[in-house]
Amino acid sequence: MEPDEKIQAHLVSIWREAKKFFSVGGREGMLILTDKHLMFVHKTESKKKWWGAVRQRQTIHFLKSKDVMITHDGYDEKSLQNDLENEKNVEIRFDDILEISSEEKTWGSILLIEYVKDGKHEKHQYSIAQDWVKYPAKEPTKYMKADWGPFVQYIKEKQKITR
Repeated sequence: MEPDEKIQAHLVSIWREAKKFFSVGGREGMLILTDKHLMFVHKTESKKKWWGAVRQRQTIHFLKSKDVMITHDGYDEKSLQNDLENEKNVEIRFDDILEISSEEKTWGSILLIEYVKDGKHEKHQYSIAQDWVKYPAKEPTKYMKADWGPFVQYIKEKQKITR
């Protein structure tokens, strides 16, 4: 993350699944769009109490509006920089994104991203979870409908390399 970078969109309760042949399960985290990178943060220093409150506000937002270009109070560029110190969190340059699109499913909306990171080709599906089951493993039971269009368009407009 660069010092002058600003958060453009910040989504919590994101479920990420790898789109591989034998891929099982996924991860919960935050999807953060800055003016230069896309980040998936699943190891955060943010407190559970903050996370719960923000997740509830976000759910209410998506029931009223499908706009994903939102940010949340209590998490800023400094918080993001601290979270990115953990190597398990992913930071992707826009020019490393090979393909980005969205799809509407009957159960919710998904964001599909294909990128190259450290020489490895990755393909993931992201969706916004509304409700979770915690046992035997944490997984979403209900997803939100969202308009990923502005998110996709923002990244495509910022890419220097177009394919």
